[in-house]
Amino acid sequence: MGPGQTSNLRRVAVVGAGLGGLSAAIHLRLRGFDITLYEAGEQVGGRANRISEGGFTFDTGPTLLNYPWVFEQLFADAGKRLEDYVELLPVEPSIRYLWPGGESLGLTSNLIGLVREFQRLEPGSGPGLFAFLDDAAEKYRFSFDKMVCCNVDNPLRWLGALTPREMLRSGIWRSLDRELARFFRSPLIREALGSYGMYLGGSPHRLPGIFSILPYGELAMGLWLPRGGIYGLVLGIEKLAREMGIRILTRQRIQRIIQRAGAIAQLEFADGRIEDWPLVIANVDVPTVQHRLLAGDGYRPPKPLKMTPAVMTFYWGVQGEIGGAGHHTVFMPQDSARAYHELIVRHRIPEVLPFYMSIASATDRALAPPGASTVMILVPLPQPAHLQGIDESRLKDDIRQRVLDRLGQHRIEIPRQAIVMERIMAPAQWGERFGLFEGSAFGAAHTLFQMGAFRYPNRERGVRGLYYTGASTTPGTGLPMVVLSGRMTAERVCSDVC
Repeated sequence: MGPGQTSNLRRVAVVGAGLGGLSAAIHLRLRGFDITLYEAGEQVGGRANRISEGGFTFDTGPTLLNYPWVFEQLFADAGKRLEDYVELLPVEPSIRYLWPGGESLGLTSNLIGLVREFQRLEPGSGPGLFAFLDDAAEKYRFSFDKMVCCNVDNPLRWLGALTPREMLRSGIWRSLDRELARFFRSPLIREALGSYGMYLGGSPHRLPGIFSILPYGELAMGLWLPRGGIYGLVLGIEKLAREMGIRILTRQRIQRIIQRAGAIAQLEFADGRIEDWPLVIANVDVPTVQHRLLAGDGYRPPKPLKMTPAVMTFYWGVQGEIGGAGHHTVFMPQDSARAYHELIVRHRIPEVLPFYMSIASATDRALAPPGASTVMILVPLPQPAHLQGIDESRLKDDIRQRVLDRLGQHRIEIPRQAIVMERIMAPAQWGERFGLFEGSAFGAAHTLFQMGAFRYPNRERGVRGLYYTGASTTPGTGLPMVVLSGRMTAERVCSDVC
């Protein structure tokens, strides 16, 4: 092999330029692979995309950054510093929870403020809070050291990495709500800390207790907004990838991933052209690949995975400041167990909607014109298949009005005439734009048997040379997880072909 030449087995096509695809491309490039990244959209980022209109700038999906160490590590692996590419702005207080009855809870990384808030809802909860933080810190340590970041497909080996003491502390056999109840009597505190479960495709009454590490991670390490919004992070990672010589081609929609004799063979594009590839990494939902893209030699897709809910998102450019709300506010139902059951088990729109509101311009003023605000509303809904027969236009109007009514209950006034710019993405539009299976906004659910070694692996079981990265494979959903997913997929590829 002459100078500048690359072995055919070290040529990799990455399908989809979300953060998982970008991360996998960077890590493989560091190992000497020749990488071409194909993105169907006009710009990279996947679900973490951007809308700009009339001087307003919105992140389409994720609105806050947690676990900053993951992104620092990504740049450090490439011999760079995150701060040279992305400026992180602290979001403090981090999250405010509001209930219909007027109750509220604010989360903050300021320990004194956090104790004060918890004591207000549950007098005498200080010792329980400190015990929770200590317990979750230990869970967080061994989870990331031994479970989250490991390419282990055998459940016994995966669980066997824990010591007996760690196994007992994991909470994996208890529900998240029962795990939180070990430390807090207040149902409101447990509902707030357990609300992350909805975005994992379950409720805190069903998901494993080990997920108590999610609220802990945000409390311990804070929440952040990259300057320019989450898309500022995407641009920083894209810049790094291009500097490393990774080819990133947009407006390149893949129509079929073709396999022959149980091995990857070709990519067929929407314009009809076909390219030969020995290795392909799909940064698309695993079941989307299996049921819509993968073809050839009688391939039979496995049973679809259980997916997380869909979402409807509103992007409002608002004239004026928004009183009574900070950067991130979560609106809880009065009966969260019932709402989660309606949404996730019965696939119905809850009577009282849980949703969150992000006002990113409260942290980065440059995201809106002077004197104006950006408001993003995210409402979890059943997947599009369960919304058939419901007129989409009427559904948008109904959800918008229910959101505005709920804001008014908390004296967060956004008059309709103050909304000078509006974009709406319904569940079906999310699915079509980003290739989301069943319109699921957060990828495969994190049930007990869809996490860790039980989750669909980042190597396609039935096709050699086809790999996965992103929210629907290991380790899971969320910005840090998909970046770690890219690293794990690169490690998997290297273990097979290096």
